[in-house]
Amino acid sequence: MFITLEGIEGSGKTTQLKNITAYLDRKGYDTIVTREPGGTVIGEKIRAILLDPANEGIAPLAELFLYEADRVEHIKKKILPALAAGKTVLCDRFCDATVVYQGYARGLDLDFIQRVHCLILEDLKPDLTLLFDLKPKIGLSRAWDQINNGRRTGDESRFEKETLAFHEKIRAGYLELARLEPQRFHIIDASRDPARVKSDTIACLKQALKQKKR
Repeated sequence: MFITLEGIEGSGKTTQLKNITAYLDRKGYDTIVTREPGGTVIGEKIRAILLDPANEGIAPLAELFLYEADRVEHIKKKILPALAAGKTVLCDRFCDATVVYQGYARGLDLDFIQRVHCLILEDLKPDLTLLFDLKPKIGLSRAWDQINNGRRTGDESRFEKETLAFHEKIRAGYLELARLEPQRFHIIDASRDPARVKSDTIACLKQALKQKKR
């Protein structure tokens, strides 16, 4: 099973990823946890370029192709081999993030991005996508608190430095994708207490696992 987590900065994906992993481990699933950008040796080098705040001037099209280069490596060397081996793959961000960040927010042509994805992904699509949704103003505040308190490094803060309007476009893009694919997406209100978010996350996961077994 292929499960992806999506959401704006500060939405709590990393925390919930740990909760999901712990739950699946207890249930005996063979799980692999990965992320985009990153997940491979080359991918981590691409990640360092993409998220470095010193690289704020990357052209949108160059940014897009860096993400897609990372994704090709990730799919071929990590995701597909793990799925072929019967493992459950948990991925922090995947192709939906590219659609909303480089498409809805940067303004690149959505049809062009989808054509690139058809070439790269072929038939690969997440079985379940958990969208952790909250207002960008809250998410950015959380993200900067984590950076300023030392819980996160500032070396990967290029997107946190974007405008609030940019992040509003990202949120709107995610919600539109969820509207278009309601069977795959599950929206979770990430503005609430972490315990409530965890409860809803695990409930969605249980339902998806049950449907997958049928």
